[in-house]
Amino acid sequence: MATTITWKIDSMECKKQEEGFTDIVYNVHWRVNGTDDVHYASIYGSQILTYDLTDPDYDFIAYEDLDEATVIGWLQDAMGAEQVTALEDNVENQLAQLANPPTEVKPLPWGFVPQPSI
Repeated sequence: MATTITWKIDSMECKKQEEGFTDIVYNVHWRVNGTDDVHYASIYGSQILTYDLTDPDYDFIAYEDLDEATVIGWLQDAMGAEQVTALEDNVENQLAQLANPPTEVKPLPWGFVPQPSI
């Protein structure tokens, strides 16, 4: 089974105004979803973004012009490649455990005898 991992943005927190800019995204609430076409796994979290609005090379994008791919790029840059890989590996491990559970509940070896209700 092929595993598919997707990143989704659930919500974004914005500063209303700073350095003459408005609606500046500073905290992203994200989800990493995974499926193997049979099972589903997910991780949720949030990430603070850093930026420097005073840097003349900073490429500010107005809130209404943002798309999910851009914000996911910011998010993953802020996390770093190692953390992104660790989160995706975690989702893949969840899927592997769902496909092949490491534990199970077994019936009692001596059988079950219902107790009379009082």
